[in-house]
Amino acid sequence: MQPVLKPALSIVVPVYCNAGSIPQLLAALRRLAPQVEGGLEAVFVIDGSPDASHALLREALPSAGFPARLVELTRNFGAFPAIRVGLERARGEVIAVLAADMQEPPELALEFLAALRGGAADVCFGVREGRDDPLAGRLLSTAFWSMYRRFVMSDIPRGGVDVFALTADFRDRLVTLREAHTNLVAQLFWLGGRRVFVPYARLRRAHGRSAWTLRKKVAYFLDSVFAFSDLPVRILLMTGGLALVTAALLAAVVIVARISGWVTVPGYAATVFTILFFGAINSLGLGVVGSYAWRAFENTKARPLALVHSEETFEDDR
Repeated sequence: MQPVLKPALSIVVPVYCNAGSIPQLLAALRRLAPQVEGGLEAVFVIDGSPDASHALLREALPSAGFPARLVELTRNFGAFPAIRVGLERARGEVIAVLAADMQEPPELALEFLAALRGGAADVCFGVREGRDDPLAGRLLSTAFWSMYRRFVMSDIPRGGVDVFALTADFRDRLVTLREAHTNLVAQLFWLGGRRVFVPYARLRRAHGRSAWTLRKKVAYFLDSVFAFSDLPVRILLMTGGLALVTAALLAAVVIVARISGWVTVPGYAATVFTILFFGAINSLGLGVVGSYAWRAFENTKARPLALVHSEETFEDDR
């Protein structure tokens, strides 16, 4: 069989500490491949994974039963940069992004393809209708997306978005955005376009532990807010206004106390309170402004969002 130069569907899979789920993932993609009219390819991006994920894929892909590309990054750059690398290399008319941990059913890719074929839409999002995750994870996810919808981007579905697909033309628009420390999903919503949504139930993780630590979740939230909203600046402005009113009231109290002789050490309590209060406000303001300044500085350096160490192509010659 001749290699498919422009398959109907490309599936991009970022890989980090997913060695346990790779056999199951490849088996699922092997089942999907015959169902895709026009051909399927997979693009695996190894995001500096410390386990045997790269070795397992390199051994299995020559006989996987579908065309594939294996890209290894020089280190762990994060899920979004890894996905961008995969998007840039995908050759399909429709490009779907799936996780390697099998918590999103791979069959979603077929639904994405059906939704985007024919030019009716530019991007398709998988929307979680349920999730078989631990209670703490569900609560944190619900709180995050509720706050994000309320204060930053109201278009995002209530359950959030982990997987999506887009047309090749819309991919070309997305990869022109070269921002560091951002939210790829929010970028898709910022770009606009015609959207469709496919519901699914998120499955429990079957292999290994999630690398999505609390520290990464906090960094993700901050990047998502600072990259798409002036909310922290507005909060700081309101806090500054409140501080100004408080200072005026405090000044009035000090004047009354001074005239009435209520304090033996004039201005002592008011001075201490004022120093502590405005010192905290200044620290908060410096932190907010510094966060925006640092992110702007990171973007002015124009460094690559990820660096490729090696890249291999495996064609299905059967």
